[in-house]
Amino acid sequence: MTDAETLADLRTGADYQFGAGAGAALFPPEETLTVRRSSGGRPRQVLVGDVDDTPGSAAGDRLVSYGTDGRFTLGVAGGRRLRSAFPVPRHRVVVGDESEPFVREGRNAFAKFVTEVDGGIRPGDEVLVVGDGDALFAVGRAELSGPEIEAFDAGPAVSVRNGVGPADSDE
Repeated sequence: MTDAETLADLRTGADYQFGAGAGAALFPPEETLTVRRSSGGRPRQVLVGDVDDTPGSAAGDRLVSYGTDGRFTLGVAGGRRLRSAFPVPRHRVVVGDESEPFVREGRNAFAKFVTEVDGGIRPGDEVLVVGDGDALFAVGRAELSGPEIEAFDAGPAVSVRNGVGPADSDE
């Protein structure tokens, strides 16, 4: 299967997981993307640009990783694309200023610091952790549903996978 065919299939999977339009936002047909594959040929990561596709190579910004369960895990570059593609509050967990530096470093977002959340989030969903102005702080996996995140005053709301880094390095 060629990379073009693989990307077409991955667009369909992204539309299923994140909603209509996500596939085109993550993997635009006109953009050069690199698909890293397992030794068996299964897609494992999609990177921005024409970069070294050797597993473990540091080149390229990771859009997504593709798990053996058929679900995507977002990289920061993929989170930025989804943030641009979907209106607020879709796929977003908004945290207050007091937790911003910790979440940017890649630490978990706790329910007590969440100020707003997409009510459609389910446990296990890939989410964007953002600030009040919709600045991306991190990407990760929701530990609770949207309504639970709003109701709880303790415990992790999002298991952060990747933080964007210090505020001076943001977009």
